[in-house]
Amino acid sequence: MTLPPVPLNIRTAKIWHCNYQTLAPVAELVNLETLVIATFPDNCLDFLSELTQLRFLSIMHLPRVSSLAPLLALENLHSLSLATLPSWDGSKRTVIESLDPLARLPALRHLELFGICAADRSLRPIERCTGLKSVRVSGYTRKETARFYAASPVSDDYIPKPDFER
Repeated sequence: MTLPPVPLNIRTAKIWHCNYQTLAPVAELVNLETLVIATFPDNCLDFLSELTQLRFLSIMHLPRVSSLAPLLALENLHSLSLATLPSWDGSKRTVIESLDPLARLPALRHLELFGICAADRSLRPIERCTGLKSVRVSGYTRKETARFYAASPVSDDYIPKPDFER
């Protein structure tokens, strides 16, 4: 049996609350520029490192992910939104090892972290991301959030919507 060729002209994908066991096959869509996912079934972001053309990435509900390191390969990433489910109360968080990988994304301009918190509860790593224009966070202490905005010239605006939602 021969499988059809992977459609290389696909630039946008939205995967919304599907019951997939894995999203790893998405890595074959190497020309994706926009990817929106709700309910991320995998325990790591490794396959996303193949999507080097991504400019916009939004993932809601990634409870088993603990590392953002695979995002380092996304050098064209302009907007990133990571969030817990809106139905989770304010005390539930997805804890990741570090925000350091985000600080090393050269094209990153807009960032949202809603309920996605670094283990050390510090926003300091993203202060090194000099190209950022807007950052919105929840789940960090008021003191840390105030410190971050005082130390950084970013706004707290929402990230721009992806092209297909405008």
